[in-house]
Amino acid sequence: MARQTPLRAIRGMHDLLPDQSARWQQLEDRARAVLERYGYQEMRTPLVEQSELFKRSIGEVTDIVEKEMYSFEDRGGDQLSLRPEGTASCVRAAIEHGLLEQPRRIWYRGPMFRRERPQRGRYRQFHQIGVEVFGLGGPDIDLEVILLTHRLWQALGLGDLRLEINSLGDSAERADYREQLVAYLRAHEDRLDDDSRRRLETNPLRVLDSKNPDLQALLASAPSLHAALGRDSRAHFEALCAGLERAGIAYEINPRLVRGLDYYNRTVFEWITDALGAQGTVCAGGRYDGLVEQLGGRATPAVGFALGLERLLELSDSAPPASIDAYLIAVGEQASAAAMPIAERIRDALPALRLICHCGGGSFKSQFKRADRSGARVALVLGDDELAQGRIGIKPLRAPQDDRTQASTDQAKAEQTSVALDALAEQLPRFL
Repeated sequence: MARQTPLRAIRGMHDLLPDQSARWQQLEDRARAVLERYGYQEMRTPLVEQSELFKRSIGEVTDIVEKEMYSFEDRGGDQLSLRPEGTASCVRAAIEHGLLEQPRRIWYRGPMFRRERPQRGRYRQFHQIGVEVFGLGGPDIDLEVILLTHRLWQALGLGDLRLEINSLGDSAERADYREQLVAYLRAHEDRLDDDSRRRLETNPLRVLDSKNPDLQALLASAPSLHAALGRDSRAHFEALCAGLERAGIAYEINPRLVRGLDYYNRTVFEWITDALGAQGTVCAGGRYDGLVEQLGGRATPAVGFALGLERLLELSDSAPPASIDAYLIAVGEQASAAAMPIAERIRDALPALRLICHCGGGSFKSQFKRADRSGARVALVLGDDELAQGRIGIKPLRAPQDDRTQASTDQAKAEQTSVALDALAEQLPRFL
């Protein structure tokens, strides 16, 4: 039979290999710890939703819905889509399960799907951590979610991020501004590129976000959204800015920051880096007070954000934690038979210990090679003689993590210690 051609992952979708997963786990654990400190609770929603959910929330004439969603008809004739973002699913779940009777602080994590052109830090399957807050309408909660992201950057050791903020006003103010902007752009339509002409018909505020350098002078002279803000929207935004200043958070007001999703109003913000090229937004969010009602719930103020894990990992230079603490080698018939029960006793006594028990037999030399290749810090050596004496050997393979000098490394590799099996749980931690 002819050998089959190996299959490969879909373009823009990547495998997460074992030697990479430790960094992902470390990032997710640190993020979860920060979120829990602020009182946020995790929600998990399905990967697949009705397509109508995203058409009603994101907007039918957005690039995401028109070009980028993975949509299909299932066997029952339902129109379904892989989720391209997390907010709509959280709102749908909150309405469906009656979670909006009191203020809620929710967070989520998981894969999202958009058929974009893959580029650095941007994939067709990408992963996000996001926050959604329901039932709080003041600028104080806008401030909290921004302060939360700032604390997360501290937890991850990221310092080279800048904050841009803006206000989109309420729906009526935004509609008035849209008319002014369209009139201005129509008067200069001959200077617009093809993408901006298309957006002029569907989502004109997105023209302000164009990265085309030839349009920057034209857009700089466009009517100001801030001039269209009413008293309440202006007061909300000024209170947010004052709160950021009191907290010592540097920010820049970007009047052309509009975000790509139709449901935003009032506060919008982005955390941006220059280290990832043109696609420099690491975290983005804002207020979406009309979305809950738009999806069938009662009118409920809401604010949130999402951050991309792939981009955060590119920015982070943290080393992954060691994956294995100890590797149990067993040579001899009695020792090999006793190895698994002893390994279980060790795991019972040291619940945090990461231990591999050798399987597959082999000589001491071959087992020791496997122990070294596993990355374990120590090898536990059990032979028939040691078992008869109730003892086990501890062979350091690497220096302890807090002592990386060459002298300590050489010494660690040279020494093997024999300890009583009954004392192993007490003695082993000092070798780690």
